[in-house]
Amino acid sequence: MNDVHRLGPTAATPYRDTVFAAWERFVQGEDSVPGVRPEVVVSWQRCREQYRVDPLLRAAPVAVEQIDHTLEHDVVFAELGGLAASVAQDVENLSGIVTVTDATGRILAAWGDHTTRARASGSNLAPWYCWSEYAAGTNGMGTALEAHGPVLVRGAEHWCQAFHNWVCAGIAVRDVVTRDPIAVLNISCWRTALPESTGGWLSHAVATTRRTLRSRARDSGTALVAAYTQARSRPGAALAAMDTAGKVVIADETASVLMGVPAATPAIDPTVRWNPGLPDLIGIARYANRQAEHNREWVGSTRVFTHLVQEPTPVSVHPVFVSGRMVGSLLAFGTADGEPLAEAEAPVRSRRTPRRLVAQRGDRLVLLRPSEVHLAEADGNEVWLSTDEGRLRAASTGLDRLDDELADAGFLRVHRRYLVNLERVREVDRGCKGELSLVLDNRTSDRVPVSRRNASAVRRALGI
Repeated sequence: MNDVHRLGPTAATPYRDTVFAAWERFVQGEDSVPGVRPEVVVSWQRCREQYRVDPLLRAAPVAVEQIDHTLEHDVVFAELGGLAASVAQDVENLSGIVTVTDATGRILAAWGDHTTRARASGSNLAPWYCWSEYAAGTNGMGTALEAHGPVLVRGAEHWCQAFHNWVCAGIAVRDVVTRDPIAVLNISCWRTALPESTGGWLSHAVATTRRTLRSRARDSGTALVAAYTQARSRPGAALAAMDTAGKVVIADETASVLMGVPAATPAIDPTVRWNPGLPDLIGIARYANRQAEHNREWVGSTRVFTHLVQEPTPVSVHPVFVSGRMVGSLLAFGTADGEPLAEAEAPVRSRRTPRRLVAQRGDRLVLLRPSEVHLAEADGNEVWLSTDEGRLRAASTGLDRLDDELADAGFLRVHRRYLVNLERVREVDRGCKGELSLVLDNRTSDRVPVSRRNASAVRRALGI
């Protein structure tokens, strides 16, 4: 469990003064903010450069009344609400409140001390208001939506000065397939330090909810394999089953070659599904999700670049439903049945380079082109980058997230801990038992192990 004191330094006055002085400089346009936690600096950067939130904002804005929750999301809200209500008495004793928000940062409900809730209403820290970073800057709820793990925001670490008297800790519940946020559980206190047990309690609460989501996702994986098996009984095109995030659950021999994944190997659990390294599939999956939501009879077609040929391959997309909920799609390669994907959504394109990666060196942010990165290595929830400028910590957390961002920039997941830039591979070493390792062309000639699970995809990608 992550305790709150492990999320950041103590709330001592020297740190508080340091952060406020840094905040004053940063809102004026300076980038050097020594003494401020890196995750806070990254959030400030988003607020200033991307979201352009007014640091003198006095209260959170009214939330947009748009209902886009699924039944699965409602179950999560109910579970988190029960957990929040169970600790309401403890929070009241701390002059604090517990909130549950949805994926857009809208507060759905709040529990806790009556006096504190009345004070919080002055900043719209209450139901019906939006606390995403886009709306209200750095804060426990909004920043948790951007992070993969527990978040602590104290005092002047908040982007908006009007919230500097608050201390808050939040954690997001994420879809175990798409990794998109569903809800946030947050505790906020007025001028009071949070107890060390807060982080552990938040993590435990989310872990309980994740178990429910993971079980449902495994059921969805089983349903996709069943749909694939039924479709395979009819002769036709190369076939694969893909979940709603663009990960492969199972593929036949021909489709496995096209996608660079093992053949006829079911991956039911969402944590072990195959990432084919084809960014087109992510766009297809998202487009299919939107279309099937409004029309269960929808079938689409497009063309995708694969690992086998340089020209795009036709593919048909057939959504798969369980109890009225779309759980993924069957992909039939070599056919073009169904409605063509809209041109703006069509994934056929030349390989494009994603936006720059943000890394950290001390108190400064470093912007990197993907070609400058040789290797990304997971160390717990942190990611370290081996770059032309040395070893740097990635600003974003979680290797899965970076894997998705770099899928169309020549990077490949070769191991659960390693993501490699294939253009920087100089040698391939075969061990005595057939295991592979990659030697990179950087100054230190880094050697990266290839897991047996990913070996076939690596061989295809390197043409060996």
